[in-house]
Amino acid sequence: MPFPRIVPSALWLVLHLTAGPCRKGPAGASGAARGATEVCDKGNVTASPCCAIPGGTNVTLSCRLAAPRGWCWAAIFLNSSEQIRAQGGWVSKTFLVTAHGRHNFTCKCICGDRRKLVCGIDIQCGNPPDEPRNVSCIQKGTQGHPTCTWHKGRLTYLHTAYGIELSNGTDVFSFPEETPSQVLGSGALSKLDFDSNYTVVVSASNPLGNASSQPLTFMLVDIVKPHPPDFSVEFDDSSGTSCTVLWHHGAQAQHCRLRYRPLGRHGWSTVEGSSREQHHLQGLEPDTAHEFQLSCRMLPGRGLWSDWSSSQGSTPAAVPTGTLDVWYRQQELDSGHQNLSLFWKALSRSEAGGTILGYTVTLEALEQGKLRAQSHWTTQTSFSRVTPRVAHRVTVTAHNARGSSAPVPILTHLSPDLPPPQRVSAVGLGNSSILVSWSPPARAAVPVGGYLLEWAEPWREPRRQPQHRWLKLPPSHLATVIAEHIRDNVCYQIHVSALYQDRAGRAASVRGNSTAQAPSAGPQMFTTPTASGVLVSWEEIPAPQQRGCITAYHIYLHRKDGQGQPQVHAVPAGKAPRSLHLAPLEPGEPHELWMTAATAAGEGPRGNSDSVCLDSAGGWLTLVLVCSFFVLSACLCSVPPARRVFQGLLSLLLPQWQSKAIPDPANATWAKSLAAAKAELSAPSSPFLPGAFEEPETSPVEETSAPREPPKPRDKPAVGSGDWAQESPEEQQPLPELYRRLLVEAMEPPEPVAEYISSPGSPGPEPEPAPEPEPSPISVFPSAFLPPVLGCQGNLTLDRVKLSGSSFPSISAQPVQSLTCDTSE
Repeated sequence: MPFPRIVPSALWLVLHLTAGPCRKGPAGASGAARGATEVCDKGNVTASPCCAIPGGTNVTLSCRLAAPRGWCWAAIFLNSSEQIRAQGGWVSKTFLVTAHGRHNFTCKCICGDRRKLVCGIDIQCGNPPDEPRNVSCIQKGTQGHPTCTWHKGRLTYLHTAYGIELSNGTDVFSFPEETPSQVLGSGALSKLDFDSNYTVVVSASNPLGNASSQPLTFMLVDIVKPHPPDFSVEFDDSSGTSCTVLWHHGAQAQHCRLRYRPLGRHGWSTVEGSSREQHHLQGLEPDTAHEFQLSCRMLPGRGLWSDWSSSQGSTPAAVPTGTLDVWYRQQELDSGHQNLSLFWKALSRSEAGGTILGYTVTLEALEQGKLRAQSHWTTQTSFSRVTPRVAHRVTVTAHNARGSSAPVPILTHLSPDLPPPQRVSAVGLGNSSILVSWSPPARAAVPVGGYLLEWAEPWREPRRQPQHRWLKLPPSHLATVIAEHIRDNVCYQIHVSALYQDRAGRAASVRGNSTAQAPSAGPQMFTTPTASGVLVSWEEIPAPQQRGCITAYHIYLHRKDGQGQPQVHAVPAGKAPRSLHLAPLEPGEPHELWMTAATAAGEGPRGNSDSVCLDSAGGWLTLVLVCSFFVLSACLCSVPPARRVFQGLLSLLLPQWQSKAIPDPANATWAKSLAAAKAELSAPSSPFLPGAFEEPETSPVEETSAPREPPKPRDKPAVGSGDWAQESPEEQQPLPELYRRLLVEAMEPPEPVAEYISSPGSPGPEPEPAPEPEPSPISVFPSAFLPPVLGCQGNLTLDRVKLSGSSFPSISAQPVQSLTCDTSE
């Protein structure tokens, strides 16, 4: 019988199309242990060993051409990569094969640029099969065929055959592997009976070796997995906490297990080993949706558990069975009223018997006529009421759809001064928990019946917040860990009170936090300079930025010039008021101030800064003396005798010219000459008319005749185009008469609208500021025209004299030539 060809079909097809027909040469019984030769028309290839090898094996390849040519080469290629060539028609090389998988060796003839395939051979590098492990067999339901599965182990990279050998003690049956895979193997068995014992062995084989699993012995009842059972749940409406689970033993399943839980919970309550077709459950949470699951197997302790089957249902409500935990607080409002606040904790789900719809609070004064019994309804767990300041009997009752809980009575008393616990401390434990410890009260007249612990965030008063967080403890407990509603990096205000016959004494307070970090912001600071220093006040840091309990504040004081180190003033936290006086400061030296806050974790950043500079002592003294002088002077001037003395002292201190009187213009030489020459004066010439004003020059005053007289003082002025308006020849007067009138009116008391000259020491209204020179009616001789400089002798001239319309009604106010004194004579 000819030796079978072992060349793979794909390689054979390539060789057949490219190299022509080839044939396999003789080989040994084991191709893995001995070499093999592939014989082709143009030559042959020999591999030793061949054709399946383990990793790390040396393989020798040789190539021989059937018709060698002197100018051609024989070459060996590995996976299309040339490895070696030689002339003469023969070449050989040894290769170390370490990579798993298929390796293709070919022999080619190279003549110049032409390459022709001569022959080729494939070598597989892999592993022998591992022992099949985790062999198991299962039959779903009592009717069917068993299926066995196993784990193959590592990859072989070679074709490996797996099979199942089944033995019932007398006969052996073989079953091939179905749906092969690289990791898991499986195969189906024939139908088995419940009375026989069976043994299963899984075998594996490839060119590198064989392996078998450990034998698995079983009976059919041990490998049957029943189908999930059908069941139902019936609730007991009378109690609301019990139910009955019913199921049927289908397909000969005789043993079941049950588990249940409130819907949404993680943990299960399990009932094992029930062989009956029903089970009664108690202790369920009333008015709560529950989930039930059931699983069965063939016999107790034998067989496979079925998959879980599930069912859901809700228990009915029940009458509340729990007792409310109630506490109260009293706050005095005035002599006859108080604010009575009640707090209680909600019942647990099992104690409430269902959803609590509300609470009834009853208040009854223990003194006649103060307050009759009143009932109030609330859905909250707290209640406040303003009541007379007397003892009360209080009851609180919870209600649901099925009924009410037992009422909880409390007697409130106006407690005497009962001492608080001592040495209260709070230590952060991390993980959102705080350890609070204390010592019993000292010299308590009434035995301590327990302790009341309250806590709240500091910006919420624990006795006023809606959700009151508190805990009652027996008298033997002097420490506890609070973890309810505790957050990390948050400061809490903690109060501990001793209970005396259901009355709470005075509370001892402490602050605490679970964990802390340095504050993220500094306090807002305000400075107020004083005579001896500076008053520093500040605002509390916002609670989210505190990041724990503030332990201290630090005030930094540093000179503006940067010399020296800043002074640090530490202020413990909780100090009221939040202020500190810094003294003394060097006057006249600018300083800069800023603040920081610190927790147990460290100091936070600085807040706002401010600059402060105190005035020097000399400046303050001068200011005080000046203010005192003016205050004293005002007081002295209010008394007439003292005012005269004060004026005398001022006359000695002021310069002598201040005491001289203002010269009288009537005594001037020009005035006397004017009176003597009255008859010789004539009417004013045209240069004195208002329309002739340009830029007058200073000139002596001479008497001239004029054809007309000036208007009378009481005549109505008429305004013309630069000339005096003439009423009639009779109303004209000579110019000297005009000067006399001016002089007489200057010496007469002024009218209310005319300006006047005030002498020193005589009070009078201050003159209005003189406007710019313009054609408007103003006084003829303002106060600036009559200083002492007019007391001179010589020629007199006019320079910019303004005539007031009140003194000369018929003259329009126009500038005229100035009056000057010529002292040359």
